[in-house]
Amino acid sequence: MVKIGLQIKATLENIEELKTCYPNYAFFLRIKCTNCGEISDKWHDITEGEHVNEDSRNPKGFNFYMKCRMCSRENSIDIVEGSNASYKAEDSGKLKCIVAFDCRGVEPIEFSPRTGWIAKASENGPLFEDIDLSDDDWVEYDQKNKNSVGIYEFESEFVKMKK
Repeated sequence: MVKIGLQIKATLENIEELKTCYPNYAFFLRIKCTNCGEISDKWHDITEGEHVNEDSRNPKGFNFYMKCRMCSRENSIDIVEGSNASYKAEDSGKLKCIVAFDCRGVEPIEFSPRTGWIAKASENGPLFEDIDLSDDDWVEYDQKNKNSVGIYEFESEFVKMKK
């Protein structure tokens, strides 16, 4: 079992807090088998609120389960319970871990943010829901405070976490 953290970095404009719609947010990942090195050619979605492959060995199931098409090894990923964190205005421009994955046999190598983000505008501004970060940028207008809000230069990386 290896715990891997997903760190994000973005520039926030008039945004107090950015977060996923936990526990229903689908993290889209490309993964690599740690046994044979095979890299998936498609994106896999992992949602904390969903479980698959429940059996007598693991009645709760996994958030993600697959058999490697090259070496046939059984692999799984679970989102570590309670590891979801929001990205706040004071984090702007810095890397911050927003979730941790418990990986068995696979490692995530790439993250696609897509839709399902929630942003709270600064100065008691409105909540913007179902934000799409597919293009790594998002811009909107805060009618209440009469200013633009935005998320720019979205980046992500994975880091192995200490136990």
